[in-house]
Amino acid sequence: MNSVVTEIGASKKLIVKVKEKISGNDLTSSKNPDSLNKKPSPLEISGSSSKTRPAGKRALLIGVIYKSEHKLKGTINDVKSMREFLILNCGFKEENILVLTDQEIEPELIPTKKNILESLEWLVKGCQAGDSLVFYFSGHGVSQPDFDGDERDGISETICPVDFMTEGMIVDNDINSAIVWPLKNGVTLHAIVDACHSGTVLDLEHVYNRQENKWEDNSPPYGNARKHSDGGLAISLSACLDNQVAADTTAFTEKTMNGAMTYLLIKFMKKYQGLTYGDLLDLMHEDLEKVNESRCFSRKIFKKIMKRMLLQKPQISASKPFDVYKEHLIL
Repeated sequence: MNSVVTEIGASKKLIVKVKEKISGNDLTSSKNPDSLNKKPSPLEISGSSSKTRPAGKRALLIGVIYKSEHKLKGTINDVKSMREFLILNCGFKEENILVLTDQEIEPELIPTKKNILESLEWLVKGCQAGDSLVFYFSGHGVSQPDFDGDERDGISETICPVDFMTEGMIVDNDINSAIVWPLKNGVTLHAIVDACHSGTVLDLEHVYNRQENKWEDNSPPYGNARKHSDGGLAISLSACLDNQVAADTTAFTEKTMNGAMTYLLIKFMKKYQGLTYGDLLDLMHEDLEKVNESRCFSRKIFKKIMKRMLLQKPQISASKPFDVYKEHLIL
């Protein structure tokens, strides 16, 4: 009897596989069944035709784990959460979301410096009025001296690709020229960067001061550099100020590791419909402050470390100033 049941089960599985192959939905045909990219990947589709333009909603999601002493544990969770949120809550289609992580098998989907720069180009390629674009990054961010003389504080912000030890970081100037300059009138780009020192990592000309409820000028001090778009709107939501670090933590779930800003952003956008940018910023600040106040450790050194990691202040910057408490955040 058991052998008969086993044979029937095997036959059903075979029938399912045949149906999947006929319908073109054979999920096991992928080299990496755990890939977060729909097959063929957005890069393959885009590369097949020079006339291909970005869809109305298009997203680039990057999560970097790194190795050894630089390793992060929550970045893949962050990317999975953001991808799911964009698909289920914001109307993005799987085929229009490009994901780069160091768990992907295909070489072009690994978050190397070269691949990230090419993917940034893919994100804004052919953008036109009505498009909504999302750039998301979860990984390390670093500050370094400004060698171009276009930073008011003399410091440039960077994101770190997986190969940053050999190829170097991706500087804010490069990110700005890659995905801010090409934005046409009527195009909106949201950059969500969950990394240390990420406050002005898009090099946008206006930074919102939450305490004083006003926009501050972040334009080049000498007017020699271009930081503005081609008429479109770029808005950056950063995990912390330029001089702060961001938390990769279990503080909110006690189970899974996540970037604090990513977790809170998705939590509040799911919970409250029609949030304004200012409302979201306030809610994230309040929750981070609550966590800092509630966490108690028997050893002082642990308390100091956690306070340094979680005492971060998410920030908004933009290519054009607007009323953050009146404008609703819509991806």
